[in-house]
Amino acid sequence: MSSPAVEPGTKLAERFRLEDRVHESSGATLWKAIDEVLARPVAIHTFAPGFSRLPEVVTAARAASRLTDPRLTQVFDATQDDGHSYVVSEWVSGETFADMIAGGPLDPERAAALVAEAAEALAHAHEANLAHLCLTPKHLVWTAGGTVKLLGVGIDAALDNRTSDDPARDDAEGLGRLLYAGLTGHWPGDEQEGGLPAAPMSDGHFCTPRQVTAGVPGYLDTITCRALLPESRRGLEPLTTPADFAEALSSVPRPAPMPMPMPALHPVPASRPETPGAAAPPQRPSIPASVPTQPHQPRPSGGGTLNKVAMTLVVLLVMVAVGLSAWTLGRSIGNTGTPAAGETAKPAPTASAVATREVKPARVTGFDPLSEDGEERSELALNAVDGKSSTDWHSESYNSVDFGRLKEGVGLLLDMGQNVPVKQVSVDFGGGSGGTVEIRVGDSQDLKAMETVGKSTDASGKKTFSADSPQKGRYVVVWFTKLPTYQGKFRGTVFDVKVLATK
Repeated sequence: MSSPAVEPGTKLAERFRLEDRVHESSGATLWKAIDEVLARPVAIHTFAPGFSRLPEVVTAARAASRLTDPRLTQVFDATQDDGHSYVVSEWVSGETFADMIAGGPLDPERAAALVAEAAEALAHAHEANLAHLCLTPKHLVWTAGGTVKLLGVGIDAALDNRTSDDPARDDAEGLGRLLYAGLTGHWPGDEQEGGLPAAPMSDGHFCTPRQVTAGVPGYLDTITCRALLPESRRGLEPLTTPADFAEALSSVPRPAPMPMPMPALHPVPASRPETPGAAAPPQRPSIPASVPTQPHQPRPSGGGTLNKVAMTLVVLLVMVAVGLSAWTLGRSIGNTGTPAAGETAKPAPTASAVATREVKPARVTGFDPLSEDGEERSELALNAVDGKSSTDWHSESYNSVDFGRLKEGVGLLLDMGQNVPVKQVSVDFGGGSGGTVEIRVGDSQDLKAMETVGKSTDASGKKTFSADSPQKGRYVVVWFTKLPTYQGKFRGTVFDVKVLATK
């Protein structure tokens, strides 16, 4: 017996009413439907009779329903029977990544923030052994509520019959393609996606984002290359999992949820016509904002003479107290003494605290004296002096506390622009643990010529380093000789640094 036809208006499970056919391909149809029990829109996949991949789709949907990351589409139900088989999931409304970049590349930090959210959500899915394998700009949505949603984890791969011998690497490359598209407005794939033009090529390879679009930060170009363009990695380790990709973008400021509009306040009329036969609800009269409200003061009923006598006594007592205070103050001033002839007044003792002022650096860079350019992650350096607790500079991640014995240290270099008498350096290292850090000051970038004004064997939290006496120098270095822990690896991190100099 054949299954009844699925048409708009069909009700599934006596609850889900199909309304609009959104998409249809190879025997699977996506609908916008209404959950009549909860009165909300939902997305429903239905399947033609004999749809060959139905068991795989239902299995993937049930696995996806156990995911808890709110950035992944929630799956509510998955049913396979002889009547109607279907998958019910969250209906997501908003602007897709494809819509955002249809007119050209996004602001680099905005593009990176959206893809970073997708990478973290996808890393969560991979922990549950679910992959995407079909990442396109249409799968990433900035919702009407101001959040990120990643659509189709698990289910779309089953629908398209996509498999992979290395799903983690494939999804890392998919994230790289999304970031490339956001940075350039081009799609680095075999086929154009969502109307985007194909990425330009050079010598048979895709051009890097910086070769396509001016103004792409170097670190985002590097992350894209590490995930997607092996010929442009410049010897850096590839990003082979969504977790690696998320970690590489961990310092990017995230998109803030859009503020919810406040409801308009309408003045309540002082009176309204009453409907005959109906009792009007009590209304508080509106009060003009310019007229201050006064509490009702009852007029005294008797006892007026007694009140006047009490008030007179209070006034007299206040006058006496003021007179005594003035006389006592005058004697105290007189007893300090006026210098006699031939004497000079003793100056007031000077304050023991040394007055300081905050000095802003003229330039900030990541500092690695052993590298070819002497820098490390300099593209993040300004994050350490922007006054924001949500942004940071951090080094590369290493496999050991001693940099794998590849170098003696790494740090953040502040060029103050001129010699300043440095008295105090405050640093917020964030939530890592362990590590050893020094604060060095000098006239040159030669570490051996610098003076160490402070040291800590726990580079975590907020630390203040104070010099016994002001140390003059143009350069200040936050120098890690051992690295704090970070997500199973080791890296130096500075969320904020401030330099105080004597006046």
